[in-house]
Amino acid sequence: MNSEKYVEIDHGTGAKLSHDIIKFITDTLGEAHIGEMEDSAIVPFTGNKVAITTDSYVVTPIIFGNGDIGKIAVCGTVNDIAVSGAKPLYLTLAMILEVGFKFSELKTIVESIRDTAIEAGVLIVAGDTKVVNKGEADKIFINTTGVGVLERPELHSKDVKPGDKIILSGPIGNHSIHLLSIREGLGFETRVLSDCAPLNGVIEKLLTSKVGCNVRSIRDVTRGGLAELLQAYTSSTGYEVQIEESRLPIQFETVMAADMLGVDPIHLANEGCMALFVSPESADDVVLALSKHEYTKDAVIVGEVTDVKANKVTLITKEGNKQSILQLEGAELPRLC
Repeated sequence: MNSEKYVEIDHGTGAKLSHDIIKFITDTLGEAHIGEMEDSAIVPFTGNKVAITTDSYVVTPIIFGNGDIGKIAVCGTVNDIAVSGAKPLYLTLAMILEVGFKFSELKTIVESIRDTAIEAGVLIVAGDTKVVNKGEADKIFINTTGVGVLERPELHSKDVKPGDKIILSGPIGNHSIHLLSIREGLGFETRVLSDCAPLNGVIEKLLTSKVGCNVRSIRDVTRGGLAELLQAYTSSTGYEVQIEESRLPIQFETVMAADMLGVDPIHLANEGCMALFVSPESADDVVLALSKHEYTKDAVIVGEVTDVKANKVTLITKEGNKQSILQLEGAELPRLC
């Protein structure tokens, strides 16, 4: 006899079944949840400025080799707060569930949200759950809003200067390739894992170190990949950005899988990689500091901001040639974060 429990339309009516599913979620969240069920959360703050971000997550597959949509939702939101220089403190959690969604999968995802929130040191203070009919959603959609406090000067792309070095905290393309390998049956998913991780701990440690004041700007390398991030920086600063192909940290299996799929890792999404723009005299020290943390142990300098006034991203190929990296018209690959 099948004892599997599924989401029903009445779980979204506001009646008893709605209370049941909310209790199921909050009980599973445990200590990661603030423990109150009011219409809004009242939380303490210190500092003069607040950082706020929001994002929605529609990942396929929703559960993958070393993570799931819940882990991505927490990491993506926490990282967006942290790269601004703020300390993430609170999250809201809203979910849209499709009728027929398995409670066992919901439990896996909520447990992942709990564990990642605890690791990141954030509390889930408010939330919402809606249920839609079959075919009106793809199992589960998640929205999270993150709130943090700014206890230091914020980091801005406009503060980046010519000569600043560009550091990548780790390999690029792994998150996309991991999910695509599962989707397409390529067989790389056990060798190329998603890089999904909360980076606020390592960012906080770096910014409070003696070299922290020489970190000009940080951005997490998510949708659009490294190429889109660099396009944003060259547009913001007005200076050409150059990176060296031979320095890019790309796992061998990621290159193989990308070649099979006809995509370029420089355009692929990541969920635990960040780019740092650092004054040249401190770049080596920043790499050394990052190398001591598990999530950023493969950090490397990959390029610099030039003094050439041009909205241009240039790749220096392994052969020494210069090649412009053009902005894509649309996404090469959908629904990866």
